[in-house]
Amino acid sequence: MTEAAERGVPLAVVAAAAGVSIPTVSKVLNSRPDVSDATRRRVMATLAEHGYTVRPPRTKPTGLIDIRVVSLDSPWSEAVVRGAAATAQRLGFDLVITVDPDPDDCASWVRHTLERGTDGLVSVVTVPDEPARAALARLQVPVVVVDPRTRPAPDLLSVGATNWQGGVDATAHLVGLGHRRIATITGPLEQANALARLAGYRTALIQAGIGSDDDLVRSGNFGIEAGYAGATYLLGLDDPPTAIVAGSDDTALGALRAVREAGLRVPQDLSLVGFDDHPVAAWLDPPLTTVRQPLVEMGATAVELVHRARTGSGHTLRPELATELVVRASTAPPPGR
Repeated sequence: MTEAAERGVPLAVVAAAAGVSIPTVSKVLNSRPDVSDATRRRVMATLAEHGYTVRPPRTKPTGLIDIRVVSLDSPWSEAVVRGAAATAQRLGFDLVITVDPDPDDCASWVRHTLERGTDGLVSVVTVPDEPARAALARLQVPVVVVDPRTRPAPDLLSVGATNWQGGVDATAHLVGLGHRRIATITGPLEQANALARLAGYRTALIQAGIGSDDDLVRSGNFGIEAGYAGATYLLGLDDPPTAIVAGSDDTALGALRAVREAGLRVPQDLSLVGFDDHPVAAWLDPPLTTVRQPLVEMGATAVELVHRARTGSGHTLRPELATELVVRASTAPPPGR
């Protein structure tokens, strides 16, 4: 408190001026998270008028790191959590896992963790909104987003993969085999990773001198059904593709079924590339050529970044971990080559 506050302006006076209760003023003074953003701003302004200064508290270590995932049903999420859990254990933390199906809103999770106490947060794909980030900043609790769905604010730590390069590598591999009619079935184009993979696909075509054909780009959602529907459409074109770059391994799996239902074979009639390298990819018939994402490493790096931000040790950059093209039997030269 400043000298003016020390002379004895009661909290009751501040509460009356701000139109709130005394406990609410106390919560704001102590940087408690369970106050709405609008109320906090009003109370802080009134406190300042009466000579009070709100200082962020130094939170005590809890030994906990929280991670939030939209689902644990997919091999993608399981791999990220596995990497996070191993690194948390190595650093002496307990990892608290929350499964919340909303991919866009993690505000209630942030509030709960701050009320309970945590040493840091790892949010898988979901970017906290501005009020949630402000609450984290007030309490000096770091948060890291893994593979953010939307472009994060410049001050937000994140871990991603080289999605653009992965799209380039997948498409360039097919070009190198002699394919010219190369299609893609994307992820949801409101997501940054899907846009980056599509941009990589288009870049590789431009580099090879192959003209763009909008009929060969089908929008999907990374799911199996989208792969099936997209491939069914593409195979029905008057001039169908000889190869498909799928936005995910699940999308490739759906496309594989559509190809077989059309009486065609992979790779003899159509080459297929996935993205992720789930464990099942090597066991498909034929084994799937795909772009491997370093999912375990992404989870591990996120926890490392939380620890570094918490302790002020080491760099806290926004790394993109390298993808890798894994060539298997689902790609071959186009028919007639």
